[in-house]
Amino acid sequence: MTKKIEYRPEVDGLRALAVIPVILYHAGIKAFSGGFVGVDVFFVISGYLITTIILSELEQRDFSVFGFYERRARRILPALFFVILFCIFFSWLWLLPADMKEFSDSVAAISVFGSNILFLHESGYFDTIAEYKPLLHTWSLAVEEQFYVFYPLLLIALWRFGKKVIVLSIVALVVLSIGASQYFIESDPAAIFYLFPARAWELLIGSLTAMYLSSYNNIQKGRMTGEAGSFAGLLLILFPVFLYDKNTPFPGFFALAPVLGASMLTVFCNKKTIVGKILSGRLLTAIGLVSYSAYLWHWPLFAFARYRSVGEPSVMVFLSLVATTFIMAYISWRFVELPFRNKTLFSRKQIFTFASVGLSVMLTFGLSGNFADGFEDRFGKSAVLPGDVGHLEFHKYIDQKYYDGEPVGIAESSLRWEGFLRCKQSKKGAAQVVLLGDSHAEHLFIGLAEAMPDLNTVFYIRGGNPYLSNPAFHDIYKELSENKADQLVLLAMHYYGAHVRRDELYHEFGRIIDKLKAANKRVVLVGDVPCYLVDPSKCKYGTVNQKSCDLSVAEAESQRDVYLSTLVRLSKEKSVAYIDLYPAIYGQNKYSMVKDGAVLYRDCNHLNILGSRLVGRYLARHLPM
Repeated sequence: MTKKIEYRPEVDGLRALAVIPVILYHAGIKAFSGGFVGVDVFFVISGYLITTIILSELEQRDFSVFGFYERRARRILPALFFVILFCIFFSWLWLLPADMKEFSDSVAAISVFGSNILFLHESGYFDTIAEYKPLLHTWSLAVEEQFYVFYPLLLIALWRFGKKVIVLSIVALVVLSIGASQYFIESDPAAIFYLFPARAWELLIGSLTAMYLSSYNNIQKGRMTGEAGSFAGLLLILFPVFLYDKNTPFPGFFALAPVLGASMLTVFCNKKTIVGKILSGRLLTAIGLVSYSAYLWHWPLFAFARYRSVGEPSVMVFLSLVATTFIMAYISWRFVELPFRNKTLFSRKQIFTFASVGLSVMLTFGLSGNFADGFEDRFGKSAVLPGDVGHLEFHKYIDQKYYDGEPVGIAESSLRWEGFLRCKQSKKGAAQVVLLGDSHAEHLFIGLAEAMPDLNTVFYIRGGNPYLSNPAFHDIYKELSENKADQLVLLAMHYYGAHVRRDELYHEFGRIIDKLKAANKRVVLVGDVPCYLVDPSKCKYGTVNQKSCDLSVAEAESQRDVYLSTLVRLSKEKSVAYIDLYPAIYGQNKYSMVKDGAVLYRDCNHLNILGSRLVGRYLARHLPM
């Protein structure tokens, strides 16, 4: 019969010390800027506890691989299934199709213990941002689950050679893992953060801690040694919690502090040390007992709150969600975790059946959501109108329908728009109307080209402000200055979002106007369109209060005030036209990204095809042709 492992309340206190900073960090509490190190503390605890159990059973020749995986299934899966069921329900109600598709992918990945690999590859510019992914936090569970696959088998294989060989082997793996973690921290930080090989050393430090205690636990430690060691361990965890931040290269060598701190607390803490008494206190041990469920619950609650909010939720909202986290954690610990750990209630066969069915259902749901494009039919086919598209479809439309730009003044083909970000024109031949600027010049192109089919309209854009002082625009101004074509040049950019300084805008645009007029170009200053806080897809599918899709006149015009006076002044002083685009968006005493039932934007500030057509028609009517 397996010898029962002695319960250590200070380890539950250490769990609390791990989960509280993680939750407060994810809640955006600035003081806990390094709270993410709590995950590393969890890894150490996991490695320590698993090794303690396996060593005890191996020594008594009572170890069973099936028994090991049974315990892991009882410990991990019931609460995880409960939380995922919750997430599926609210994702179905709230997530947009693209986001639901990503969520479905994550459910499928969790079912095969690979969510860390999935999230590593979901790093594209237009993917759902991390804080909106309800199951992002399961990457750490995937790391542990991958550890559980190989580690027991490793111990069984090495057991016959004795503990010394096991320890030396684990030390070698620790060195390799942390070496890789540090070596690739700059070249591939995402992989180092998410992948098991770069995190394995943290779990293995916990394993070495267990092996040390199994051999030397009976050696008497002096009181001062215990006090000093436990206090030093506590500081090694707390300092990173408050001193690290998102710019800290992590994990790498910076993870040594919390990892070694957790190991030292495990070794030196006991009921007699001051730190041990603190960690063994009723509150911390209670939090430690529900820490797994708390970790599972906190991130989905935060993610859904962020997803449903216009802007970042307030601190009070997050504090209420922290309280909700621990309420839900207690419920799932009391009514889900504990019953499934009770072998008299659920047999091994029932647990494995439960696990198999649950994981199969998750995989099926995940694959179905992917194939069904995020269950788009949830919102009805009428939710999407032709031209109501996202970034990729917008650019694909331009690429397929229009022509590559043809420089007029540069003869050598080798210099054909070298360094240009994008350049497209509506017809063959020399350009007659030129949209010059950033992406806010480009998003006017489709509408303007369609509104003036007899003229050849072109856009030249680069990243950053379209100033003469910006080296990225050197070739563009060279082309415009050297060609002899009669061209109307429209200057447009994202004034508000770029937070331009009025004096800089006045000086730089003044220089541009002078240079273009000297080349006999006609110049028009074009205003911007209002910016919103809400994702337009939420307006499209009705998953947000429709008032969030509007701006009051005061809100919109406060944005326009950033640049309006400067452009009006330039218009008067340089004798060029200025066209305000706000009237194209205005209606019924408000500004809205939805007009006549059609969504006009593809993000909070870029027009989609429908919006480009609306604003393009307005712009064409007011051009001084």
